[in-house]
Amino acid sequence: MRLLPLALAACLSPSLAAAQCGGGFQQFVSQLKDEAVQAGYDTSTVNAFFAGTRQDERVLRADRAQGVFQKPFIEFSRRLISQDRLRRGLQMSQAHDSTFQRIERTYGINRGVLLAFWAFETDYGGYQGDFNTRDALVTLAHDCRRPELFRPQVFAALELYQKGDFDPKRTTGAWAGEIGMVQMLPSDILEHGVDADGDGKVSLKTSPADALMSGARMLSHLGWQPNQPWLQEVTIPADLDLSDSGTGRKRSVAEWRALGVTARQGALADPDLPASLLLPQGHKGPAFLAYPNFDVYFEWNQSFTYVLTAAYFANRLEGSAIYHAGQPDEGLNDAQMKQLQEKLQARGHDVGAVDGILGARTRAAVQKEQQRLGLPADAWPTADLLQRL
Repeated sequence: MRLLPLALAACLSPSLAAAQCGGGFQQFVSQLKDEAVQAGYDTSTVNAFFAGTRQDERVLRADRAQGVFQKPFIEFSRRLISQDRLRRGLQMSQAHDSTFQRIERTYGINRGVLLAFWAFETDYGGYQGDFNTRDALVTLAHDCRRPELFRPQVFAALELYQKGDFDPKRTTGAWAGEIGMVQMLPSDILEHGVDADGDGKVSLKTSPADALMSGARMLSHLGWQPNQPWLQEVTIPADLDLSDSGTGRKRSVAEWRALGVTARQGALADPDLPASLLLPQGHKGPAFLAYPNFDVYFEWNQSFTYVLTAAYFANRLEGSAIYHAGQPDEGLNDAQMKQLQEKLQARGHDVGAVDGILGARTRAAVQKEQQRLGLPADAWPTADLLQRL
């Protein structure tokens, strides 16, 4: 999720950022309408935008049922990356070659990166979601789990409506309010939307050129470094100090090379580039060096497993070999992961919510406990670690 564009944020009253969530839904909608009028929107425009707004229980169920992100990397990546999806990606690359060439010239972003997002978000535009976008955003803004993320998007959608680029009754998309082939939030469309096909409209649902150029512009804004790598599979030596692994630790490529890390295919990147060593399923599983552009992926999605899979699939679409899966130790099931998080909390570690998801804070806590216990500090939790704790 991204922040509201500065131009739009400036026109909203300070109360919008700290407004209340919860309470009666229709009363909440009335408050949104009042605040929109106070922010300078015409009353008739506001009334038309919010007319018929309803709470969508399907959205709330979807928000609380994201169990797929609990899957380990190997299982998750094999589920998302099929030969058919790879084949169609290569076909899309050829069919939209001129657009990808334009992206590469303008932003220095490889086509594999956009193709991977296009594939994972909507299966190359084949399924873009059937949730009413306005209702989804208002529902999530009303819900008190993450209102600070979704409330600004309601007003971004209102801004799009005022510009004639959003139909509150007919615009549909994902349950979390993303729209179009690469699933962009209303604020992203306002700030980064591109009319790449020259028809006078930014049509992210029907125009691949508009969707891909808009996605590229957003990635560039988020910090993508032109013509630089993002992820590379590597082989690590048996005696490597694994406590240096993880997204929060970086060494130069030259330092990793001196420690015995080698590229599994081709050569390592520029020796001066900083890189993190990623061991998504421990030292017995796949290993990757993640370069600065990899960090930009987290601005698109916060799930480590999703981000790593998207970055890896981009490599595959660019011709890289299938990763070496190795023989990683078996991970923990949902109940065991929650038990582990509780034990880590009891030892003073901040793991965030006890949700059964192996997120960045849980990985960091696992790594510290592995070091304390004299285990390989690869941040991959196992039944043995759970028992020792």
